[in-house]
Amino acid sequence: MAHWFHRNPLKATAPVSFNFYGVAGSDLRTTRARLLEMFTDVTCNPEIMKNATDAYFSLLQGFVVSMDGTTQENKMRFIQNFKWTDTLQGNTPSAQQDAVFELVSMAFNVAIWYTKFASRLAGKENVTEAEAKDVHRSLKIAAGIFKCLKEVHIPRLITPAEKGRDLEPRVMDTYIIQCQAEAQEVTIARAIELKHNASLIAALAFETANFYQKADHTLNTLEPECSSKWRKYLQLKQHFYMAYAYCYHGQTLLASDKCGEAIRSLQEAEKCYSHAESLCKEYRQTKGPGTTAKPSEQLFFLKLGGLIKNTLDKCQRENGFIYFHKVPAEAPLLELKASYGLAEPVSFELPPLSEQCSAEVYATFDLTKGAKNDKGKPKEEEVKPVKEPDLKPQKDTGCVLS
Repeated sequence: MAHWFHRNPLKATAPVSFNFYGVAGSDLRTTRARLLEMFTDVTCNPEIMKNATDAYFSLLQGFVVSMDGTTQENKMRFIQNFKWTDTLQGNTPSAQQDAVFELVSMAFNVAIWYTKFASRLAGKENVTEAEAKDVHRSLKIAAGIFKCLKEVHIPRLITPAEKGRDLEPRVMDTYIIQCQAEAQEVTIARAIELKHNASLIAALAFETANFYQKADHTLNTLEPECSSKWRKYLQLKQHFYMAYAYCYHGQTLLASDKCGEAIRSLQEAEKCYSHAESLCKEYRQTKGPGTTAKPSEQLFFLKLGGLIKNTLDKCQRENGFIYFHKVPAEAPLLELKASYGLAEPVSFELPPLSEQCSAEVYATFDLTKGAKNDKGKPKEEEVKPVKEPDLKPQKDTGCVLS
């Protein structure tokens, strides 16, 4: 599988004492630390991540949900301060004294981890069918987490997200759409490998290009210094998959004996591919958060260029010998709808509340005492950047799924 995905950095966070939370505080500290470790552990897989996530969130919910069955806020929700950086804003943290802020920030990082896991797996040599399914599912899980946070949990924040921060709608929407588009890339690779109908591949590529265009447009009002590199990625993927769409649409037209239109479609594919190539260079030269790579030198990119050239050459030969069709001045208007293969987010649900979180346990908390102790030791916890593993892309042998 020859895939390459842009990735923004993980969010970083300050240590949290949970001193106010009595005995439960110790378990919160332990499960939080364990989950944070998993984000940078290269041996972590989705099963380990889910277990670590559930362990922490089952406890944290005890300080978010109402414990008496009413709509009244949990008295523990607003007593602990949490600090998190953002994926686009460098090491400048945001802070809120709100357990919901911790919940959405940590879950956001979990979603980012799933995208990074998918990217690592897709970059391996000789990806198996089972691994390809893991890539596909991980991206849909990430999309589902982002979607759930945006629709359910972020609206609960007392302090709304600042512009350009991770939790604001433009950024959340872009992450959701990007995950869906990348999942569809896996579907397209599979459809090509299994030699599915060219019209289906063209429709999937067209839908995927539209996803990338929508994601790019969602970011167009964000500050360029934090979004330019990300947008270059979305733009190059849009033009890359438009080239795919025109290429396979050209094959469909040729099969229908519309050789002149097929040639024009392939010419448009060449134009989109050339534009994508230019954007690859711009992407490399653009400063900003995220990974650095040379996408135009990777096999997934080079293979499409060869496919477009060979298909166009074939169409032109056929037209010179058999059809003698006039090549239209205008490129064909793509109005393609994929009936199959569109990626939908996997719905995300928080784990059940831990048995440790009960009304009886809450009755033992002395918030006044906790607050006094905290005032006696004013301490500003530092937010250190996350040291992510330096994983070099493996050499791509050109192997594809079987």
